Amino acid sequence: MSFDLPHLADGGRLDAWDRLRRPVWLFDPVSCRGVYANIAALALWGAADLDELLARDFSKLSPAVRARTDRLRAATTEGREVEEHWTFYPNGSPVTVQAVISTVALADSREVLLFEAAAVEVEAEERRAVEALRHSSGPVGLFDGEGKSLFANPAAFAAYGLDAGFVARFASPEDGEEVLARAMEGQATGALFQMQTGPGPRWHHIDCRPLQDPVTGAISVLLNERDVTDRVEAEAARAAAEQKAAMAEARQRFLTEMSHELRTPLNAVLGFSALLSEAGLASAQQDHVGRIHAAGERLATVVEQMIGLSQLEDWNGGVEPTADSAPGDVEESPIAADEDEGRAMRVLYVDDNDSNRALISALLAMQGIVCETADDGAQGLAAASRGDWDVILMDIQMPVMDGVEAARRIRLLDDEASAVPIIAVTANTLDEQLAAYADVGMNDCVGKPVKAPELLTKLFEWATTPWREQWRETGRAAA
Repeated sequence: MSFDLPHLADGGRLDAWDRLRRPVWLFDPVSCRGVYANIAALALWGAADLDELLARDFSKLSPAVRARTDRLRAATTEGREVEEHWTFYPNGSPVTVQAVISTVALADSREVLLFEAAAVEVEAEERRAVEALRHSSGPVGLFDGEGKSLFANPAAFAAYGLDAGFVARFASPEDGEEVLARAMEGQATGALFQMQTGPGPRWHHIDCRPLQDPVTGAISVLLNERDVTDRVEAEAARAAAEQKAAMAEARQRFLTEMSHELRTPLNAVLGFSALLSEAGLASAQQDHVGRIHAAGERLATVVEQMIGLSQLEDWNGGVEPTADSAPGDVEESPIAADEDEGRAMRVLYVDDNDSNRALISALLAMQGIVCETADDGAQGLAAASRGDWDVILMDIQMPVMDGVEAARRIRLLDDEASAVPIIAVTANTLDEQLAAYADVGMNDCVGKPVKAPELLTKLFEWATTPWREQWRETGRAAA
């Protein structure tokens, strides 16, 4: 076999290096084959001649050697050089050299690695330790007191790239700065942190401790990392399953108690009103009993809707933990508590009908929502101006001041109260009526007779919009 050697990009001949006594060779990191080796390098590699060496296929590199080769390609761009120990295994026997590595361009535009080597004597124990470190699956790095990278094994290069600083490895720079400062004060850290690797955030258990640099003698920082993302995600999934089971149990208790506490008295209301309707009462009294029975039936319908809504799997309000949240997080119910302030949702309900106010107040109270009422638009405007509401429910047809005018005046207030979401609660839901509500700044509408699932869903949607933040930034109500 005979090879036609390429030339260097500057026109130089590769065989000009044959007279050098130190081993020199070129390696193509893309094809993983040799390009050239001088006579001294052939002896180092145990090759009978150049044809034999260049015929060898190095494509089956270990992951550690592949990562190390990729690092050299990156580190030797723009004319830079890297000097480090390399251990080769020509014909199965280890040979350790001190090599100066750089990148040179060939005439055919390929960029290859140039190795200029000198044999060194390395103790067997040190050689084994170095090789074990380089082939370790976990990232290992050595840093100076300012967090600059002094050494990174191939696993660290694969995770973080070339010369990644200490602090930059941490998803939270504050965490990295604290761990580095502790190490420089002589304290070791062993803990779980989220790290910002090239493939994305990962959970690593780190062992960080101060160490004397064997080259300069200065205090340096050794960072040893172990990827435990799979374990963290498994724990998060287990916590989510436990949370879901606990919430299902709590929901079942709630349904049982609500079924008893509401259905039992409703059964009495409907039963006795039915008996009275058959008792031959006077006309006026018969009319009263009819109204009581009809109201009881409507309330019974609302109760059944609430129970049905509470049985929905997605109405538990929980947020399942993920790998981005620390194991063990759980959230509060979105209806029962405001996520930003950790308090119960506060609703102002404006309606001139006593029965409507009582019904809606009871419905919201069962969901842990604080509901205050006003009898007409004027009272609603006064209550709204005091602020601290998450949503306002506004009837339309009312004495003194109707709901449209009340909403218009609320939007003219000069503070945060002007931006609170307003939901019309009305039987007037023609297109032109809905347009009139929107024109004065109302955000949504719930039709009468009120359906509990629709009302609760819209309350939650509007209460959780960032309308306060929007008002603080723009001074305008949410769209």
